Amino acid sequence: MRLEQFTPTYMVERIYDLTVEDLKAHGIKAVLADLDNTLLAWNNPEGTPELQKWLSDLRDGNIEVIVVSNNTTKRVAKAVKPLGVEFVSWSLKPLPRGILHVLRTQHLNRAEVIMVGDQMLTDVWAAHGAGVRSVLVQRLIESDMWQTWLNRSIEKHIKKIVFKAHPQLKWEKSLRDN
Repeated sequence: MRLEQFTPTYMVERIYDLTVEDLKAHGIKAVLADLDNTLLAWNNPEGTPELQKWLSDLRDGNIEVIVVSNNTTKRVAKAVKPLGVEFVSWSLKPLPRGILHVLRTQHLNRAEVIMVGDQMLTDVWAAHGAGVRSVLVQRLIESDMWQTWLNRSIEKHIKKIVFKAHPQLKWEKSLRDN
């Protein structure tokens, strides 16, 4: 395993900090987003007014949001229905399968896509495997679904190594090129 596959292209505090202007300045036409603890708190499936405003802003700016989740089709469909976004479930991250499916079916250019998620071991790794830029965000809430516990404990050690090797990586309020 190479350290670079876990190293995010960008680090932004929250997905809602990604503005239409910032995304367009970086040539982004589609945001692929992890679901739990990135787009929605896993225990708040209705989302927040802030999420609704962010999605509306991106729609108005002609930037597509597509959820790429490891969760079941039933769970993801129920969560995204009120949001009005497309999704890929059972994406098998860290494999790039779900991201590659979106690129192929939506006819998207890799350079125009970013993958946003709260985990290096799934979201960042899958993004790099698919050849797209990655954005690591802080998780929306501290608790996780029980299935995520093992990833988080392994990731804690990987984060230390990545941050030591890349001291320029800091939590930002926008996409900053390092």
